[in-house]
Amino acid sequence: METRANHVWVGIVTLVLLAALAAFVVWLARLGQGTQNEYDILFKQSVDGLARGSQVSFSGVPAGQVQQISLWKKDPEFVRVRISIDEEVPVLVGTTATVQASFTGVSTILLDGAVKNAPPISCDTTACPEGRPVIPPGRGGFGEIVSNAPLLLERLATLTERLTQVLDDNNQNQISGILRNTNAMTENLAAASPQLQSTLTELEVTLVEAGQALDAFEKVMGSTDQLVNNEGQSLASELRGTLASANTAAASLSATLEDTRPAARQLTEETLPAADATLADLRETSKALRKVTEQLETQGLGAFVEGQTLPDYEP
Repeated sequence: METRANHVWVGIVTLVLLAALAAFVVWLARLGQGTQNEYDILFKQSVDGLARGSQVSFSGVPAGQVQQISLWKKDPEFVRVRISIDEEVPVLVGTTATVQASFTGVSTILLDGAVKNAPPISCDTTACPEGRPVIPPGRGGFGEIVSNAPLLLERLATLTERLTQVLDDNNQNQISGILRNTNAMTENLAAASPQLQSTLTELEVTLVEAGQALDAFEKVMGSTDQLVNNEGQSLASELRGTLASANTAAASLSATLEDTRPAARQLTEETLPAADATLADLRETSKALRKVTEQLETQGLGAFVEGQTLPDYEP
């Protein structure tokens, strides 16, 4: 009985010593880690792959680890992840946290984006709903792909359906016809290559002749410019003299017209009406003479010498 009791006490003492040793090792580990600050991260996306003890890095440098993972009681859409970060790590305003997933299934938290000279994240600079400063979440590349997977799958299905519609039998036959026509056009183009070569040769000759004609035109223009520059002054002087003579003649004509205006007025007001009256009298005289002439032709001279025969008188 006493032997069994001694064994129990030995076991108890051994377990106590082992627990003390473990606590001492943990204390030494924490002592080596130094002072740490705790932060909360509220993710509205899957944190699959994270677990207690998962690594937290700042720009790729190990900076802490995950302490707790749980649904946020105030809003179950969010996952609250509490992390502990070494005090020396500059967790400043502007820092964001992203979940870095991998194909092996292990995820870590990456902190990045700290702004130089910005104040540190604390309850004075950000919200503290659970008594710890909140680091705003950000989306990493893989997390972005995972969160947008439904939209990507929908677009992929739409693209596949449209490709199926484009590559149906009817469209394939039309594409085959287009390819056949293209081949035929290529063969015709190859057959017409000699004619195209001759046409290009004629075009080159035409361009050379056009260049020569342009050179000749430039020479003519140069001669014209020289003629205008050399003889233009004398031609201008003669033109000025001609214009002066024309102005003098115009002035003389104007004076002559001024002198003839009274005579023209008298002719219009007196002479022309008198001439019209005289012409009227002449017309009447002409009519009388025509009448006399007609009587002479028809009745003779007797119409003027003999009197008219009186009718017979009966008592």
